[in-house]
Amino acid sequence: MSHVHRDDSSSSVNAEAAAGKALDSEDVTIAYVGGGSRQWVPNLVQDLALSSFDGEVRLYDVNVEAAERNAEFGNRVQDDEDATAEWTYTATGDLDAALDGADVVLLSTQYDPTETFVHDLDIPESYGIYGAVSATIGPGGIFRAMRTIPLYRRFAAAIREHCPDAWVFNFTNPVHFVTRALYDEYPGINAVGMCHEVLHARDKLAAFANDHLGMDADRADVSANVKGINHFTWIDEAYVDGVDLWPLLDDLAHGEEGTRTYEPADLEDGSPFTDPWQVSWELYRNFGLLPFAGDRHIVEYATWFLQGGKEGLNRWGVKRTGSDFRAKHWTPAESEQTTDVEAWLSGDRAFDLESSGEVLLDVLGALAGGEEFVTNVNLPNRGQVEGLESGAVVETNALVSASEIRPLSAGGFPRPVRSLLSTHVDTIETVVAAARDGDVDHAFQAFLLDPQVRTLQTEDAREMFAELVDSQEAYLDDWALDDADVLAAADSY
Repeated sequence: MSHVHRDDSSSSVNAEAAAGKALDSEDVTIAYVGGGSRQWVPNLVQDLALSSFDGEVRLYDVNVEAAERNAEFGNRVQDDEDATAEWTYTATGDLDAALDGADVVLLSTQYDPTETFVHDLDIPESYGIYGAVSATIGPGGIFRAMRTIPLYRRFAAAIREHCPDAWVFNFTNPVHFVTRALYDEYPGINAVGMCHEVLHARDKLAAFANDHLGMDADRADVSANVKGINHFTWIDEAYVDGVDLWPLLDDLAHGEEGTRTYEPADLEDGSPFTDPWQVSWELYRNFGLLPFAGDRHIVEYATWFLQGGKEGLNRWGVKRTGSDFRAKHWTPAESEQTTDVEAWLSGDRAFDLESSGEVLLDVLGALAGGEEFVTNVNLPNRGQVEGLESGAVVETNALVSASEIRPLSAGGFPRPVRSLLSTHVDTIETVVAAARDGDVDHAFQAFLLDPQVRTLQTEDAREMFAELVDSQEAYLDDWALDDADVLAAADSY
């Protein structure tokens, strides 16, 4: 398949920029909403300790005990001999106090998956929908959005009151729903949705260049024209140290690398995070653009690969992240995550200060007037992606410089790919609109739009929707459940 390169896309920066307050690297106040996090906060603590910034981190969480534990860990890390920065950590259960005058706000929260996430996975499966992750789209992703959006509207309102000019970085899934909701509540917010899927994809391209072209490249050497929506991004050009990578990618897609098949037994003992890119290669062969996120996420947007249940999904090398994994991950003693604050604090596990590999500190450095930096971000569409709705949150590269994050103009899509994306944009926009006044019937319309749900008869979709509501009603108290016709009509509610 032929490929037409766009002209110098990396220099096209005409999309509207997000512009916020200037950062003083010697005195930064960070408010962390979700400060009891067992993964993100410990990673941030280490990155900050190794940074060129000094300041204060306020850890806010409804679970104050968890935030206090992270604050103790953060202050302990400051004593590490390799720490280069000076930070102090405090914990609080008062959101307003955490946000007051903050320069940077980080958002990273999650409800108990044993009461929510497991139902997002198991209930659709009982209707024949074998979602791979169920976290950002599909019936599970939509319900995660319905649980999360009302809370984040309150966060946005509090930011407007207490730190209206702060830089706000959202790490909470579903990133596109949540970031869009922040802007829907507070249009003047300087909010950026962050995700590391594209970073991992850049690592993959660097590895291809090293393995097949004899190069010595890493993520920083890769330039790719990123465009789409979170977890359903695409590229139409890629370079490594100025070398056009597209001929190699085309060869790989049509050769042994891109045409592997798998049996369920091949994946039985493997990690669900292993990604052989077979879905990506298949989509490239059909559409001429290369998806640029993990296959486990892509299959939930390009839903052909979910057909046939476990065998159909495994055939492409994708292993489901099941409800048992999600429940286990919530229990520290059984979790496979790499951070363990309690064990580090008690001395039961040796602690080595090391960078997480995330890009947040690079972004903050550029915002403070340091070296300009290009990375992928999620922002409202102000022209950076052609053909997708204005205002919808899209993902592209952006140039980060002093007090500014400016999306790079990425062009548009061939009609078939644009159609795939537009369906999901319509779902996201409909849920966000429904959440303004808790209109459950309006949210159900978005539910019916989803390609996973469209494999069902409407009556079955209604029953599944009502069953999902029933399973997690305590987390949907911002929605007018008693006024919903869809619930009254469903036998299972």
